[in-house]
Amino acid sequence: MENSDANEHSALLGPHANGDRKLSVRDFFLNRTVRRGWRVKTRSNYVNILLVFVPLGIVAGATGWNPTTVFVLNFLAIIPLAAVLSFATEEISLKLGQTMGGLLNATFGNAVELIVSVVALRNGEIRIVQSSMLGSILSNILLVLGCCFLAGGIHNTTHGTSSGIEQGFNMTVASTMSSLMAVASASLIIPATLYAALSKSQENSDANILILSHGTAIILLVLYVLYLVFQLRTHARLFDAENPEDDDEAEEPKMSPWAAAGVLVVVTIGVAICAEYLVDSIEAVVESMHISKTFIGLILLPIVGNAAEHVTAVVVAVKDKMDLAMGVAIGSSMQIALLVTPFLVILGWIIGQPMTLHFETFETVVFFLSVLVVTYVLMDGKSNWLEGSMLLGLYCILAIAFFVYPDDIGNSTPTVVNM
Repeated sequence: MENSDANEHSALLGPHANGDRKLSVRDFFLNRTVRRGWRVKTRSNYVNILLVFVPLGIVAGATGWNPTTVFVLNFLAIIPLAAVLSFATEEISLKLGQTMGGLLNATFGNAVELIVSVVALRNGEIRIVQSSMLGSILSNILLVLGCCFLAGGIHNTTHGTSSGIEQGFNMTVASTMSSLMAVASASLIIPATLYAALSKSQENSDANILILSHGTAIILLVLYVLYLVFQLRTHARLFDAENPEDDDEAEEPKMSPWAAAGVLVVVTIGVAICAEYLVDSIEAVVESMHISKTFIGLILLPIVGNAAEHVTAVVVAVKDKMDLAMGVAIGSSMQIALLVTPFLVILGWIIGQPMTLHFETFETVVFFLSVLVVTYVLMDGKSNWLEGSMLLGLYCILAIAFFVYPDDIGNSTPTVVNM
């Protein structure tokens, strides 16, 4: 009886009274802390207004509404789901520390792109998968990072935060990330140049590109594992040293780790359902609205997937936490390039879909130039609002270019080859 009264008393007091208590399934749905966390999350982010589109999008896809309507509804539905996914991930991150938390943020921040790409790959939409991966990288290193530099630089100049009129970040960590991005860009340039060389010979270029892509994907996955060892073990101090004063301002979690993990599972299922209907409607949208698949994959889908990361990165940049903002933007791009894309190549190998690392020449050049510009911007270890404006300007130029870029240029998606 006394234990029962104590538990009821702890539930009324909130998470601080009994923060280590494990939640049962019943607790997950009834716990006052969880309900309060959801209320705080719903009221604190205007994006959650779009949660109304989640049931609408599912109903529209299940009952066979107009494909354009299905696409728009599920497009809008994934945006708040991505925001909730980010919120739940951040709640878990508060218990794991900065380095593991940042890694978890990047991983689940890319969950939307991964789910959409797996659905598209299963349906044989290789162009959608390739453009979505490239678009996600460009969105993070140009749009998200540009907004961080712009917002943080303007706030820093106006309110006099940080030292001087520029914001600083860990140059060693930024240099390591940009170097890995350069390796990732090389992994796309090599298949493109090989394809051009093989086109002049009698060799089976499709089979050779598949072999190269499979081998390169395995090597990139190994490099990502080595980066994790570098980040979490051998050079962990480089990633933990920044902003030690933040410990005095540690945030209190609004949800318990078990409740947040449950939210992750539920939201991931919701994203998978909406992504299924979204991908299924793309073909009809392309025909009716005369928008290329490349533009949808490179510009529209990354905006959906990166919505939560975008907001999070800009907020921490305004708070002058540039290392964390860099980790969200560059770290997420690096994970897409070294983990998600190679994983999709291997998955395509397993299920018989010819997913390769051979992107169109124009896309490969765009990726290389973008990484080059970002590397130059990060070289001095400081940022300002003008550099942010430059990155945003380049992203807008690329968006216009891909809007007029037709799908039928150099259609080089290989046929299925039995390896």
